Amino acid sequence: MAAALDFWFDFASTYSYPAAMRVRALADEAGVEINFRPFLLGPIFKAQGWTTSPFNLYPAKGGYMWRDLERICADLSLPFQRPDPFPQNSLLGARVALVGLREHWGDEFCLEVFRTQFGDGRRIDDAAAIEKILARLEITAEPVLQAAQSADNKARLRSQTEEAGRRGIFGAPTFTTADGELFWGNDRLERALLWAKQPR
Repeated sequence: MAAALDFWFDFASTYSYPAAMRVRALADEAGVEINFRPFLLGPIFKAQGWTTSPFNLYPAKGGYMWRDLERICADLSLPFQRPDPFPQNSLLGARVALVGLREHWGDEFCLEVFRTQFGDGRRIDDAAAIEKILARLEITAEPVLQAAQSADNKARLRSQTEEAGRRGIFGAPTFTTADGELFWGNDRLERALLWAKQPR
């Protein structure tokens, strides 16, 4: 059975940006299958008593995070622009991602959402923004947006977010292995891949 790793992320998550940009190449090198798992941090934060990102709630932590992200992106030669507002509403993006992940374009859509928000500093929180991303991928937007807003797809995202909570996920990015190990943070990606590929 091939080694596999689930990559849990919210499009509004800052550190999910560099993780998303490097996860595929590192996983291919390690021989590990990567499963993109978009979910919503809002309900996870609400369960912890937070009304917004902890980087907004704790200014010192937020200031450090932005500078840290600048350094990380510079080291990886990734473009970076601080999005405004922060965090952005990632609901529609996550719903569309679930549609794409059942087809051939889901992974690239996810990367384009991250590039748009954190690479270009543009908004991702409305239909027009998502339509532009789909257009760059040469995907017809109307049927995708209809599928994304279907009752079944909305339920799928709720279920995935609930699963994240059951797994003990409290932030993003998070990586989980087949045997239930949880690794939190962009800086734990390599360790998660190593764990995933070791026989148990």
